[in-house]
Amino acid sequence: MDKEKEIVSVVHHLIERAKDGEKGYRTASHDVHEEDLKGLFRQYAVQRDSMITELQDQLHRMGKTDNESGSVEGTVHRAWLDLSSAIVARDRKRILSECERGEDYAVSAYEKALKADLPHELKAIVEKQYQLVKEAHDHIRSLRDSA
Repeated sequence: MDKEKEIVSVVHHLIERAKDGEKGYRTASHDVHEEDLKGLFRQYAVQRDSMITELQDQLHRMGKTDNESGSVEGTVHRAWLDLSSAIVARDRKRILSECERGEDYAVSAYEKALKADLPHELKAIVEKQYQLVKEAHDHIRSLRDSA
């Protein structure tokens, strides 16, 4: 029973981080003025939405549901909050820095999740999503470094 609670908790935490990222990127894609970033942020928002669906499906298979009133309805993680002011300032480097900071939390959440004793199928999904999050993080960082 405790193991199942731990697994559900891990999945919920990953869903929350993905919701934060999806909402942060979706908002940024609407508000940012640079077309290359607009497209990239749209792409990452869609990616995170797919990740949420995949994780929610895993919860459903365990007979659990996601608390839909989480990040999407509540407060987006603090790391994404400063993004709006960076967008208003039209500061490319600062926008990318704020996105990277948000990704730092996602990478950390996935690294922690990978240390948990997860069922084989769920672990494979988490590993795949971790790679996507890590690639996004590194891409955002390289864009920031070249800004």
